[in-house]
Amino acid sequence: MNYDIVVLGSGPGGYVAAVRAAQLGYKTAVIEKENLGGVCLNWGCIPTKALLKSAQVFNYIKHAEAYGIELKEAPVANMEAIVSRSRTVASTMSKGVEFLMKKNSIDVIKGFGKLSSAGIIEVTDENGDKQQLEAQHIILASGARSRQLPNLPQDGKHIIGYREAMTMTKQPGSMLVVGSGAIGSEFAHFYQSIGTQVYLVEFMPTIVPNEDSEVASTLQRCMKKNGMKVYTSSSVDKVEVTAQDKCLVTMTTKKGQEQLEVDVVLSAVGVATNIEGIGLQEIGIKTEKGKVIVDDYYATNVKGVYAIGDIVHGPALAHVASKEAIVCVEAIKGLPVQPVSYDNVPGCTYTSPEIASVGLSEDKAKAQGIDILIGKTMYMASGKATAAGARDGFVKVIIDKQTDQILGCSMIGDNVTEMIEEIVVARENKLTAHQILNAIHPHPTMSEAVMEALEAAYSKAIHA
Repeated sequence: MNYDIVVLGSGPGGYVAAVRAAQLGYKTAVIEKENLGGVCLNWGCIPTKALLKSAQVFNYIKHAEAYGIELKEAPVANMEAIVSRSRTVASTMSKGVEFLMKKNSIDVIKGFGKLSSAGIIEVTDENGDKQQLEAQHIILASGARSRQLPNLPQDGKHIIGYREAMTMTKQPGSMLVVGSGAIGSEFAHFYQSIGTQVYLVEFMPTIVPNEDSEVASTLQRCMKKNGMKVYTSSSVDKVEVTAQDKCLVTMTTKKGQEQLEVDVVLSAVGVATNIEGIGLQEIGIKTEKGKVIVDDYYATNVKGVYAIGDIVHGPALAHVASKEAIVCVEAIKGLPVQPVSYDNVPGCTYTSPEIASVGLSEDKAKAQGIDILIGKTMYMASGKATAAGARDGFVKVIIDKQTDQILGCSMIGDNVTEMIEEIVVARENKLTAHQILNAIHPHPTMSEAVMEALEAAYSKAIHA
């Protein structure tokens, strides 16, 4: 079977690469061993947002009286129904990718792919049958999986990863979450919101350690207000299963060694790349620290083989993989393309309140010794946020004092994951802070906070 381009993996990197290749006239195939859409659509970005939406609705109902609505009975979170809805959402999106494959005449080959040479990839299906595909160009987009720690071996029942956390049909009474990155914080928020007692453990001095320190402290305060127990500068030493089928967790905290007994432990300490067994070593593709080494257009050191997404340098984010896919395929076609701007990638965490950021945080800008202006506006000054009952949070912008360029932005609050793109577009097009603040923002919206944060940097804020 001969193709112009074969893509290994159908996640947000793989399926986007395949569709763009087909649009450019290439005969294309995708190899996928599970469901179309990869981890993001089936086990990550999309189904977790469905779970979090259920949690949001549940919280609205619990606090209905604050909005002038009286309920005669207390609401109950039906874990089985919540998970069922999440899986339906995931299935719907996977079918959407299947439609895109048919629409663009892309062949979908089910099975596990392994490189045999620069132009040949062997696919083994679930029955053990093998077939070989030949292609002028092979794009590796095999993604990543839940990272396992030696002292936290996942058994799928007592110590679990994100897949099990997403499909539990019985709600645990208590859960300890190890790691407070996006995955850990989102699951911690979800389970705490529906009534599970959550303990969140983070090795670093602050939760969401890649975010602005003020953002981190605000989120931690909100989590504690909702009843979550948060441990920073702490680590889990071991987990023992008791005779009562509970998890006895021994951890080192600021107070010393402590023990907790919980129903389940969720390990959310990052991801590991899926580069084993796909033939990299056999054909001499170079890797470093679990990542495939590529150039600015995602070509490996072996002619005709490319790699994108979680298995290459850069943030392991769906939108990054999709952008890399387009750059890679268009470069293969010979179109004029710009390399990905990795310093302008937005990051989003869908807790409540949400977090969004791009570029330099205040901490990082100061560490680099840049002469900066800081503009900040609180959500409590926003009429829209107040009307929505979501006054926790702020928008903070970092501006180069000499050039008026926006160096970065950190946001925490309701709807900020939809607002960060204004700053991303401004930075991508080298717009100045004044060009953004001079643009009329609609009222009442939460997006006004972006304009008012920029105004505050120059002592022009009206509502500060």
